[in-house]
Amino acid sequence: MSGTDIAFFLLALAAIAGGVTMLQLTNVVHMVIALVMTFFGIAGLYVLLSAEFVAVVQVLIYSGAITIIMLFAIMLTRHHTDQRERQTTGGVWHKAVAALSVIAFGLAVYFGIRQLDFGADGSALSGDNAKAIGKSLYSYYTIPFEIVSVILLVALIGAIVLAKKDGKGAEDE
Repeated sequence: MSGTDIAFFLLALAAIAGGVTMLQLTNVVHMVIALVMTFFGIAGLYVLLSAEFVAVVQVLIYSGAITIIMLFAIMLTRHHTDQRERQTTGGVWHKAVAALSVIAFGLAVYFGIRQLDFGADGSALSGDNAKAIGKSLYSYYTIPFEIVSVILLVALIGAIVLAKKDGKGAEDE
């Protein structure tokens, strides 16, 4: 077993463990931390696939921006946790079934693909992926890139307008 295989299994384990942990937790902030662990595991898998640009985007966009947006949404909403209202995710049996399900799925995937032949490497990657992506993005895809940025800006303004309307209604009550 090579170092790449060991790194793959450790990063995949981190990603899966983060996802399963997120489902088992009850505190929303702890769920976000488990989700960040999943995002970093996936970013590590992208690095193993020689997709450094996608790995950096994964860390910056998902682990950074999306997580911060989730935390702000949690802090800005009325989130009251009483001990009486506290939801549980099940007991020991629920967690044992979840763990056994993850292990069974991992074993099924392992035994399903270990004898699989993917063939020769079809295409050689360029030495500088980010440079190639930047050239194609800002030469061939400039107009679609700008259209997407305008759509995102309109969505941001719409979210602010909707939040302002909700804020005014909450003050009147």
